[in-house]
Amino acid sequence: MIEKKSAKAWLYLLPAFLFLAAFMIYPLIDVFIYSFEEGYNSASQTYYGIGLYNYSYVLHDTYFLQAVKNTFLLVIITVPLSTGLALLISVALNSIKALREFLQTVYFLPYVTNTLAVGLVFMILFKKTAYSDGLVNVLIQFFGGSGVDFIDGPYWAKMFVLCFYTIWVVMPFKILILTSALASVNPIYYSAARVDGTPAHRIFFKITLPMISPMIFYLVITGFIGAFKAYSDAVALFGTDLNAAGMNTIVGYVYDMLYGDSGGYPSFASAAAIILFAIVLTITCINLLVSRKHVYY
Repeated sequence: MIEKKSAKAWLYLLPAFLFLAAFMIYPLIDVFIYSFEEGYNSASQTYYGIGLYNYSYVLHDTYFLQAVKNTFLLVIITVPLSTGLALLISVALNSIKALREFLQTVYFLPYVTNTLAVGLVFMILFKKTAYSDGLVNVLIQFFGGSGVDFIDGPYWAKMFVLCFYTIWVVMPFKILILTSALASVNPIYYSAARVDGTPAHRIFFKITLPMISPMIFYLVITGFIGAFKAYSDAVALFGTDLNAAGMNTIVGYVYDMLYGDSGGYPSFASAAAIILFAIVLTITCINLLVSRKHVYY
């Protein structure tokens, strides 16, 4: 009887396994094979050797190294900041009884707005044109500062806009998840703490944070993965020629190697994709190890 139920359960899971095998496992294996095929020609489906040349080329390509730098800066800056800000806003929203649902809706609006549309708004805010220096520069100059070209100017200014934009885009989802997590905490814990005269900051660190730590961990993991896959954010701000702007990402580099001006090199693109996969897998494993001590289930 147990074997019959087990077979039935595997039968229910079969469509999901087939889907994963067709659209995830097979492409990953295929990309892994491509990454070792030297001189692969997509038209003739031929190559002249097997080796590590594709990896050596990618790791010595200045465009790839710039993309790695940009991606890591984006990850290091945006993931902690967006998660921390989302937590602060969620705690504030949770303490407001009136208009709570309305404010949650307002904060969630950027998440359902098209990414490119938000990028155009940011370009209007930051980009210098023949007719305007941009709203942000107008404000800077109003307070006595000198204007900065955030879109076509120095590297730090462009990275600031990209990080600001990324945080703006991802925060609504994090706020939604964290407000839901805060609402699910049993109020009995808070009542007991207040009876004992526990200060508010101690309640937050000893009750609230441990209770919602699984959700925070989930947001950190998905935040790291999402930031490493960033591409459309940079395109929305700096256009499709990200190499010229010096703001390409690893995913953008892979796309350029396949379809961009330097496209037609699937072996180089595959090698870069495998390197990205290894980086994301390593950081995810590190996060999983850290979570064993700091996440309470």
